Amino acid sequence: MAQQDNPSSLTPPASVQSPPLLFEIAWEVCWQLGGIYTVLRTKAAVTQEHWGDRYCLIGPYNPSTAAIEFEERPPEGPISEVLDRLRDEGMPCHYGDWLIPGRPRVILLDYRARYSCLDVDKYLMWKDHGISTVASDGEVNEIIAFGFAVTEFFKHLTAILPGQRILAHFHEWMGGVAVPRIAHLRLRISTIFTTHATLLGRYLASDDPDFYEHLSQVDPDAAASQYNIYPRFAIERAAAHAATVFTTVSEVTAVETSKLLGRLPDAILPNGLNIQRFTALHEFQNLHRGFKERIHEFVMGHFFPSYTFDLDNTIYLFTSGRYEYRNKGMDFFIEALARLNWRLKSASNKPTIIAFIVTRAATRSINVGALHSHSMFEDLKKTCANIEHDMGRTLFSAAATGRLPTYHELLTESAVVRLKREIHAWRSSRQPVIVTHDLVDDANDPVLQHLRHRGLLNASDDPVKVVFHPEFITATSPLISLDYEQFVRGCHMGIFPSYYEPWGYTPMECVALGLPAVTSDLSGFGAYVRKQIPDSAQHGLLVLNRSTCSFDESINSLVDYLYDFSQLNRRQRIELRNRVEGLSQNFDWHALIHHYNDAHELALDRTSANRPGTIEVRMV
Repeated sequence: MAQQDNPSSLTPPASVQSPPLLFEIAWEVCWQLGGIYTVLRTKAAVTQEHWGDRYCLIGPYNPSTAAIEFEERPPEGPISEVLDRLRDEGMPCHYGDWLIPGRPRVILLDYRARYSCLDVDKYLMWKDHGISTVASDGEVNEIIAFGFAVTEFFKHLTAILPGQRILAHFHEWMGGVAVPRIAHLRLRISTIFTTHATLLGRYLASDDPDFYEHLSQVDPDAAASQYNIYPRFAIERAAAHAATVFTTVSEVTAVETSKLLGRLPDAILPNGLNIQRFTALHEFQNLHRGFKERIHEFVMGHFFPSYTFDLDNTIYLFTSGRYEYRNKGMDFFIEALARLNWRLKSASNKPTIIAFIVTRAATRSINVGALHSHSMFEDLKKTCANIEHDMGRTLFSAAATGRLPTYHELLTESAVVRLKREIHAWRSSRQPVIVTHDLVDDANDPVLQHLRHRGLLNASDDPVKVVFHPEFITATSPLISLDYEQFVRGCHMGIFPSYYEPWGYTPMECVALGLPAVTSDLSGFGAYVRKQIPDSAQHGLLVLNRSTCSFDESINSLVDYLYDFSQLNRRQRIELRNRVEGLSQNFDWHALIHHYNDAHELALDRTSANRPGTIEVRMV
C-alpha cells in the first residue's frame, strides 16, 4: 500500500523521479446519473490502496448533490496553490472528501463560471479540433465549460510541478473535452480515456434490430448527424484519438469503437464491484429467506384477493434496467416467459413463477386497483396482529390460573366478525393487474403490448404470472417496501438477456449477492464471463449465445434453463446459490484493478523520455 504521510496535500516526496500523481475525471463524480458513478464509487477504495495520497478525483460542482455526497475541507500543498490560481481567475473550486468507502479526495469545479468565456471556448473547439456546436445545446455547453475548466486546472498544475509525472484518467464523452485540449496544448500529462459505451452505438442499436450485422456498413459522421448528436460524437471521437491510451470496458464495445470512433482500444478495463464475503454461507441464505418473506407479502396483497397459490412452491424471477425494450432484452424475456408458461401447463410439477419487470417508464400514478388491494391487505394484517395480541393476553391469563383456554376464549365472536368483514372486503372477482402503475401511454407501451399479445394476463390457471413495475424499486415504495438490493436478495434469479449492453452491472450485482443470473454474450459482462469462466452455467451464471444463434434458438435455450430451474427442490436451489456466491470473488475490484494499473503504466511508458529507439506522432 502506498505511503500516506500527508493525505490532504497530494505533494510528491522529493526524489530523482517522484512517483506519479493520478487524477480521475468524470461528470459523475459526486453526482449519481448512471453507471459511471457505480464504477467510480466502488473502485475508489481499491484505487487508494495502490495510489494512496497521490490519487484525487475531479468532477463538476453540483450544489444539490455535493451537499449530500461531499465534505469540504481546506486543501494543502500544490493543490492549494492551483485552486487559488483558479479562484483568482474567477473559478470557484471546492476540495474535500467524497463520502463513499475510502473517502477519496475530490476537487469539484464550478464550471458555470466559464460561461462568460463560452463563445471563445467553443471557437477553440472548432478552430483547434474541428468540432462545431450550436448555441442552444445546453448539455454540450455545460460539457465544454467543464472540459476547459479541467484543462485550466492541469495547466496550472504542470506549471507548479514542472517535473512531476501526472496521469489523468477521463471517463466518457461528458468528461472528455479536456483530452484533446491537453494534447493540443502539449501539456506534460499522460492521458487515459475510457468510453464505457459509444454514444452513437446506443442510438444505432435502439433503431436497428440487426445492429451488429450492419455495423461495418455504418457511416459514423452521417449517422451522428442523423441522430442530431454530432457535437457529442465528435467530442468522444476526439478524446479517443487524442488520449495517450484509449480504453473501453469490454471486447463487445471494442468492436464498436474501432468502427464508430476509428480507434481500436489499447486495453480492456472490465468493471468490478466491492464483493462482501460472508464468514458463513448461511448468512446470505438467511438474508434471502428474510427478504423473500417481504416479497411474499407483496404477492399476497397483489394476487390473493383474486385467487391463491402455494407460496412455498413459488419462484421469483426478475429483469431490471433502463427502459430499452429491445437493447435490454425485455422482448426476449417476455417471449421466454410465454413459452415457459405454455410448457409448465403440461408439467406434472407446476410451481408458480412470478416474473417482475422493473424499469422506469412514464407513469401518471400507482394503479388504483393495485393500491386498494395492498391497502386492504395491510388492514387485514393489522387486524390479525391485534387479534393475535388479544389472544396472547387471554392465553397468558388462562395459563397463569393453571388451565388451557377454550377456542371461543381465544377467538371471540367479535374477533371472528372483524376477520370475516376484512376478508370479504379484501376479496375481488377481478384478475390481478399486470402493471402496478397507470402509464402515460398504456396502449402503445411495448412491454404491455407484448404481454397482451402473448396472453400473459395473470389468469388463475397460468403457472407464469407477471408484475410490470414501471418505477425503480425503493424502500419508500407503497407497494414493494424494499430497496433494490433487498429485492434482489429475496428473488430466486435475475435475467438480463441484453442485445446491446457495453458492460452490464445488473447480472454482476446478482452474483455479488449470491443470486443465480442470466446474461448474454452480447453484453460486455457476458462476453467476459464466457472467456474467463467457461463452465459458469454450472455455477448459476448462464451466458446465452445471442451472437451466433437465432432469436428462437436463444430463447429456447433460456426456456430450457428456466424449466430445469423450476424443477429444482429447495435444497438444490440453496446449493446453486452457494455455487454462485463462490463465483463472486472473480468480479471483485481487488481481482480486476490490475487492468487499470496496467493501463496507467502503459500511459506513463508512452510519455516517458526514457524510451530509446521509439517515437510516436499523433495529430490532434
